[in-house]
Amino acid sequence: GALDTFIAAVYEHAVILPNRTDTPVSKEAALLLMNKNIDVLEKAVKLAAKQGAHIIVTPEDGIYGWVFTRENIYPYLEDIPDPEVNWIPCRDPQRFGYTPVQERLSCLAKDNSIYVVANLGDKKPCNTSDPQCPPDGHYQYNTDVVFDSQGRLVARYHKYNLFEPEIQFDFPKDSEFVTFDTPFGKFGIFTCFDIFSHDPAVVVVKNFEVDSVLYPTAWYNTLPLLSAVPFHSAWARAMGVNLLAANTHNTSMHMTGSGIYAPEAVKVYHYDMETESGQLMLSELKSRPRREPTYPAGVDWQAYARSIKPFSSEQADFSGMIYFDEFTFTELTKNTGNYTVCQKELCCHLSYKMSEKRTDEVYALGAFDGLHTVEGQYYLQICTLLKCQTTDLRTCGEPVGSAFTKFEEFSLSGTFGTIYVFPQLILSGTQLAPETHYEVSRDGRLKSRSGAPLPVLVMALYGRVFEKD
Repeated sequence: GALDTFIAAVYEHAVILPNRTDTPVSKEAALLLMNKNIDVLEKAVKLAAKQGAHIIVTPEDGIYGWVFTRENIYPYLEDIPDPEVNWIPCRDPQRFGYTPVQERLSCLAKDNSIYVVANLGDKKPCNTSDPQCPPDGHYQYNTDVVFDSQGRLVARYHKYNLFEPEIQFDFPKDSEFVTFDTPFGKFGIFTCFDIFSHDPAVVVVKNFEVDSVLYPTAWYNTLPLLSAVPFHSAWARAMGVNLLAANTHNTSMHMTGSGIYAPEAVKVYHYDMETESGQLMLSELKSRPRREPTYPAGVDWQAYARSIKPFSSEQADFSGMIYFDEFTFTELTKNTGNYTVCQKELCCHLSYKMSEKRTDEVYALGAFDGLHTVEGQYYLQICTLLKCQTTDLRTCGEPVGSAFTKFEEFSLSGTFGTIYVFPQLILSGTQLAPETHYEVSRDGRLKSRSGAPLPVLVMALYGRVFEKD
């Protein structure tokens, strides 16, 4: 019963948040709020199933939000068993105690014959013989669950890389590599901040060879380099897998940006800072992309950059900050040119041609080679061309939303010391550039290919050096 293609769905959900309280609410009040969110998710599941979707992904924190302390989230948690128990909660709801949310999600999957992916909290008792057991006698995990089209629990994943503000959850002792097989390919699953790390994100792709990754997230966009849609689509491309990314929707926290991404193309995405409503997306994907003739060839990320001499320039470099990292920048002073900027081991080369050099916009080429230390520690090598916020060079690296300068030609490359490089090209209005207008060459250049003038906001090669974390 293997399928060559399948229809994927993701739902960006505007979460109904609980009121902040000093003390935990009752189990009944917690369930009432969770059911309000599941009522909304149910409509999306039914609509997706009607349109032929085989699987739907809903966001991280999508059932109860994120405004919790460790104590306050407790009434929202359920005991989620290991899928090896072979359990359909919809048929046998009492088997593992009080599990109304798992029962409802299981019935949603079963009644609509669709795989349902959701994120909720798992609680696991522990005792004093375990030296890591928290004082309150249980672990609390940020958890993804997958129910198959019969309503069976087929996957449970405990988020390994918690984001710094997630004080309500515990770190699992070890990273879990969760995969499962379907008639439409092999799937892996992880959550939000996990995408920055080697474990589990790289491992499920490289070692377990999944075809598609399920990715619930609650991602707040931080331009210029960490906006959800550009980063996630670049990750799918570089890692050579389908990525089904479902983000929460909350414009006050800059949370938006969901999509369905294939290795060779962005299939569909949604970015909306104007409204407060959720959005369902569907797209057809290849079940086993590695076997396809369109599967992207491997890239040697330093081949071109190491083969050329650095471009010489009379002008002085300057430094600037992007998300707490100090970049070395050089200004693009003419409408056409070649520049090199270096930091430590990394040299970034840019050749470009603008339609015209505007006096009201300034662009800079930047390099960063170092350890990022805020909200997590991870080693980065980044080459980026970006529009500065104003014509004052001190604003280079600050967020900016629109651009009028058009680039007709560009080629960006760097002397990377890693194979994990994520190429991004963001246009005015935080829109993605269509694949027809650019390519990633096998020798590691992000370059133009249509000659069409593009209003570039940010162009980046975002490298992760895991062994230096």
